Amino acid sequence: MECWGVLTAIAAACLLGVVVSQTTAPMLALSVMNTTFIENVTETTTFSETPTVSETPTFNEKVTATPHMILSTTSPDCSGLCEACVPGSYSDNDTLLCSCCREPGLCLFTGACLPCSKGFFQSLAGQQRCLPCSQGFYTNFTGSPVCQSCPAGSYSNNTGSNSCQSCSPGFYTSQQNATLCSPCQRGTFCNSSSCALCQICPAGTESLQAAAKECTPCRPGLHKAPRQSMCQICSSGFFQIHWGQETCNLCPENHYCPSPDVNPILCPGVAFCPEGSTAPGYCMETFFRKAGEDCELAPITIALLVIGGGVALLFVILLVLRRMRDTDGELSLARQFLLTKERPQGEYYGIPYDAEPVYAGW
Repeated sequence: MECWGVLTAIAAACLLGVVVSQTTAPMLALSVMNTTFIENVTETTTFSETPTVSETPTFNEKVTATPHMILSTTSPDCSGLCEACVPGSYSDNDTLLCSCCREPGLCLFTGACLPCSKGFFQSLAGQQRCLPCSQGFYTNFTGSPVCQSCPAGSYSNNTGSNSCQSCSPGFYTSQQNATLCSPCQRGTFCNSSSCALCQICPAGTESLQAAAKECTPCRPGLHKAPRQSMCQICSSGFFQIHWGQETCNLCPENHYCPSPDVNPILCPGVAFCPEGSTAPGYCMETFFRKAGEDCELAPITIALLVIGGGVALLFVILLVLRRMRDTDGELSLARQFLLTKERPQGEYYGIPYDAEPVYAGW
């Protein structure tokens, strides 16, 4: 009889367990579906609940969960101390865990605060909203306490950016947190994106326009050294007939180069053309003639010089003789004035005379 009583008690307990399991399984599923989840770091977790009774439907639900998770169907306890949201997050008063805190920017615990979205930041604690990143700055993750500067070669001209745009080919920026890119100057180029500096065109090439993506070779008659920005015309007496050259060539001897973009021209036989000549040099016709590498006097020139010299010498002799004659005449006049003395004409007994009276002694 005692054994029979024990068996009866065990059977009753089993029946009671089956009934409780049938009534609590749907309630447990409903409780999980109505649970409040607070996120801090985004994760994906799958919850699966299968009741022991086959009549209860199964369900699979993806929810966002974090280490700070509250599984409760009742209102949170607001009697505890509230905590300020850490930098990079803010409080949302629409949530149950933050609305019960009297001071703004506080929640029951820091995990209840919402992280700042991409492109937004908050450097202070206990704030109710996040601020957008300024132009030239960005942040590409949530919960950022600060924004990062756009690196050199990129820019951002909008607020709240979660990334920076690269400078297009032909443009550059060497500064951080830039809001725009500048075009490459003439003589420089950039053939890729995200250029922090534009490069000088290589030797023998140039870029004639701003924002150049590539360089063009120098034309014939021009040249460019590695450190120069633009092609330069060849100096006088030099030539260059090829494209994209670094230097110009000196016009060779017995040739002349009238233009820097043409081949040297052979010098005529009666002319002189030393190195670097731009035009042939000729001796004066009639008076000079070419003799080797110099000009010499022609025979007619020598004859003319002899005749001219003789005429000049004769003229000098005549001039000297005339001068001597004039000098002698002047001396004669001076002597005559000293030797002769004019006397007034007198009369003696009515007879004129021009001699001085002589004292006779009586």
